[in-house]
Amino acid sequence: MITLYGNSVSGNCHKLRLLCEQLGREYHWVETDNTRGQTHTPEFLARNPNGKMPVIELEDGRILSWMFFEQYSHEPYIAVARFIRGWTEAASPRRAELPKCLEKGNAALAVMEKHLAAHDWFSGPHYGVADIALFAYTHCAADGGFDLSRYPRVSRWLDRVFATPRFVPMPRVKPEVAARFAIVEGRFSKCVFRLRALRRYAQDERLHFYGNCDCHSRPPQGLQSRRDR
Repeated sequence: MITLYGNSVSGNCHKLRLLCEQLGREYHWVETDNTRGQTHTPEFLARNPNGKMPVIELEDGRILSWMFFEQYSHEPYIAVARFIRGWTEAASPRRAELPKCLEKGNAALAVMEKHLAAHDWFSGPHYGVADIALFAYTHCAADGGFDLSRYPRVSRWLDRVFATPRFVPMPRVKPEVAARFAIVEGRFSKCVFRLRALRRYAQDERLHFYGNCDCHSRPPQGLQSRRDR
């Protein structure tokens, strides 16, 4: 029997209860009150280091929480930062949201980094749908202003996803969007952007999956992709 950890008056937790009831799936419900700190006890954090609900515990002890994490704590900041930087003008008032996005997004990446200290994947012992969900915006987080070199385990996990069978890269964005990604503190800085490109080529042979400017199509002068060695 699966175990659900949630708060009965939370809409997001109620989704799981409703789903199980309508599927006729037996489950054990553990009422968890986040207003009383019950999502931050050592026992709960062992199940979900992000300290959020709901959490699903399967019969074999596996925990399903990363899909909720992606929607709660990851996508609202990492994906939104990328959208603001790439699809709004430099003078857009939405750029005032970027400091919060960077703060919360880095916190999400830190949670992922901690998990990967003891695990290769987010879906359990093998690659799965939670990895796909988290990969989509993590692999292009640099577009939103995040420095993935701060998270070496996350970077190695991205490499493992890139190496999965039948992997398909995300298409590149339009040149005008790539140009906005290069805006640094309100200024367009080719120098900073190319320095980032140099660093990424030195770190990862699959750079063209991380970025979206023309200089990513070939290594900068003096550097050679690992695939060409």
